[in-house]
Amino acid sequence: MNWYNKWFGTHYYDLLYNQRDEQEAKSFLDQLIKYLKPSSSNCFLDLACGKGRHSVYLNSCGYDVTGIDLSPQNIEHCKQFENPHLHFYVHDMRRILSANSFNYILNLFTSFGYFERSHHNQLAISAAAAALKSQGILVIDFFNAVKVMNNLVPYHKKKIQHLEFEISKKMEHNYIIKTIKVTDDNAEKFFYEKVQALTLNDFERFLTQANLSVVDLFGDYQLNNFDAQNSDRLIIIAQKK
Repeated sequence: MNWYNKWFGTHYYDLLYNQRDEQEAKSFLDQLIKYLKPSSSNCFLDLACGKGRHSVYLNSCGYDVTGIDLSPQNIEHCKQFENPHLHFYVHDMRRILSANSFNYILNLFTSFGYFERSHHNQLAISAAAAALKSQGILVIDFFNAVKVMNNLVPYHKKKIQHLEFEISKKMEHNYIIKTIKVTDDNAEKFFYEKVQALTLNDFERFLTQANLSVVDLFGDYQLNNFDAQNSDRLIIIAQKK
């Protein structure tokens, strides 16, 4: 089983990343909507939608939204929010969902770079490009790998509710590997994250191969300019040619 099948959708994952809440999602999406200026008839695809916080908010703003995720647990949770203009499906981003169907595709909160085989990154970007309408926009929100690698914290502890999280990080073969040990009522559980340290150059290569071109870059959720050394995020706006 891949690490993300075991880790995503768990109660522990939600607790560890509880700072990534609905308010943060709303603030970021408000900035994106202001920048993108979508029309009310535009369709969005939320690629690797998780528990659906971005999809639900986009839909509440009046847009037709489809969310996909590899985790059946996540999609089961999301199904409670469905309506005629909001749908969720279990789907692998490496496969095309529906060709030439979406004006905007969003891949947010570092929901990329998980694959063991590097060429699967290209499969995912190419599948997204195929799902976009002509002149459609792909938004990728990834961590800034340069800053993360330069400031890697090898070990730290975090107490959340009655749980203790011990988090270790290391670089190995261009992957950032995070080991998460959770102590829950004296029982120890282990989870892993393994994310490829993809840089802007990597993404530009994938996008070019998929007939997409970078039209803008941002370095945080307030859409400030991207700085390769100092920005927390790498937010790419790419358009289908």
